[in-house]
Amino acid sequence: MTATTVTGVEGEERNDFTKQESRQIRERSLRLLGGLLHPLRWRLALTLVVVVVSTAAQVAGPALIAFGIDTGLPAVLKQDWFPLAATGAAYLVTGIVGAVLIAWYTILSARISQAILIDLRKRVFLHTQRLSLEFHESYTSGRIISRQTSDLDSIRELLDSGINQLVQGVLYMVFIAIALFSLDWVSGAVLLVSLAPLFLLTRWFQSRSQRLFRISRVASAKLIVQFVETMTGIRAVKAFRKEKRNEAEFGALVEEYRDVNSRVIQLFGIFDPGLVMIGNATVGVVLLVGGFRVADGHLAIGVLLAALLYTRRFFDPMEEMAMFYNSYQSAAAALEKISGVLEEEPSVPDPAKPIDLWHSAGQVTFDDVQFAYTRDRVILPNFSLEIPAGQTIALVGSTGAGKSTLAKLISRFYDPTLGAVMLDGVDLRSLHPNDLRRAIVMVTQEAYLFSGTVADNIALGKPDATREEIMAAARAVGAHEFIQALPNGYDTDVNKRGGRVSAGQRQLVSFARAFLASPSVLILDEATSSLDIPSERLVQEALQTLLADRTAVIIAHRLSTVAIADRVLVMEHGRIVEDGSPEDLIAGTGRFSQLHAAWRDSLV
Repeated sequence: MTATTVTGVEGEERNDFTKQESRQIRERSLRLLGGLLHPLRWRLALTLVVVVVSTAAQVAGPALIAFGIDTGLPAVLKQDWFPLAATGAAYLVTGIVGAVLIAWYTILSARISQAILIDLRKRVFLHTQRLSLEFHESYTSGRIISRQTSDLDSIRELLDSGINQLVQGVLYMVFIAIALFSLDWVSGAVLLVSLAPLFLLTRWFQSRSQRLFRISRVASAKLIVQFVETMTGIRAVKAFRKEKRNEAEFGALVEEYRDVNSRVIQLFGIFDPGLVMIGNATVGVVLLVGGFRVADGHLAIGVLLAALLYTRRFFDPMEEMAMFYNSYQSAAAALEKISGVLEEEPSVPDPAKPIDLWHSAGQVTFDDVQFAYTRDRVILPNFSLEIPAGQTIALVGSTGAGKSTLAKLISRFYDPTLGAVMLDGVDLRSLHPNDLRRAIVMVTQEAYLFSGTVADNIALGKPDATREEIMAAARAVGAHEFIQALPNGYDTDVNKRGGRVSAGQRQLVSFARAFLASPSVLILDEATSSLDIPSERLVQEALQTLLADRTAVIIAHRLSTVAIADRVLVMEHGRIVEDGSPEDLIAGTGRFSQLHAAWRDSLV
């Protein structure tokens, strides 16, 4: 299966599938749809009854008019007012019943669509959150956002209006055809003949509109991508004076989008008049044929009037129903994409029978571990390592040596291909997830802060922490002073992605967050890279105290950070090539000694 993705609001994707894959995708989508509708089956049944009765009430009007004219008026001439009065009362009742039931149907269908959308939104959010890191590293964030936004919006549009238009339109046309054939089969036959050109016009519109709407979505996606990239990279735009080039590129995309929309409008300019022409021609034929039959006495005038009204009304829902096809195609594609995400299984599943580890000493063991992201990309070949509880180790090596992979395996973001990673002798794959997350915490280079206060972000790993505990953690890592200097101190809203604080300050907040969680194993993956020299010194001083009683794994290119480690491991190509204390390795002639000498020379 191959897939080409156009990133943007629509998240437009085009896929080439075999017939078997297409069938599997349809079955997957139908399973999802069935799961969404099953809890609402009784409400759906009630809604169907309501729409059938309301449509029948609407269609009854012309037949009542025919009865009033052909039966009620002659009775009035004979001083019998009852048939005409009864007809008028029945017409009024059907009008009121139809209006009330339409309103009820609208409410019922809206509640059903909202219930489906709420269920689907929750499923997508909870499932994507539960999926392993491997999924999120391969499935781009733009596509995930598209599943939760534009794809769900496509389904919402179909549920809010498209389904209503289809159900009401089909029932309306079927009931009109039945009523027309019941009143006068000749007029019904004329209507039946008109379906041939109507079908050809509709198919012509659907085939061309589907292609044009797809082109329009792609053009819209390109437009949004250009805008988002420009605004996101505005610093680079300003730095390299790219405004004029962006103006030309964006102008070309706007013109492309305008052209395709102009073609869509032209399509409607043919389809709408075509519907009117076929409808008017059909009404004209019914009037001509019916008029001759009235003149011959073979058809009552009231029946002719009802036939004309039915024929005219028959074509009213056609435009909405033709548009439904395009909404359906978009929603069906969206449902396929969403069902694909929901079918994904975590590559790091929770254990079926978890082992509890209430108190962890922090001993980490790699037992003959092999790991590969893909079959042809082995990162760790036959890797073994034991980190005693309470020891601080530093991982050093060139980019791609496997340092971050080691950290991800300890955090159980990934599982080893072969072998086992153990905490206090317990395989991480068997450890209770709550115990694992409580015992092992990783601080990464990207110090992500969530919307909310500084205090909320520090307390992320310990939501029930007191203000005193939060402030103590901030003091420990040297973050207290800058937090106090913020407009509202610990109650300052950091905004999205920590917009109110610098990169180094965000990193200090993430340190305070990790320290407050008090794990038995702390992993620092390039965690001091965003800190300036004074801030790094503050953190190093704090680390020497705070890491004294816990296991720590430090990954750093800054060799100044390595100095606090008890043990240094130099990695190359997934293997440990040097292992010793910082002092011993510096005094030697190996790889670490060379790196340290080069780093020391760079400071001169």
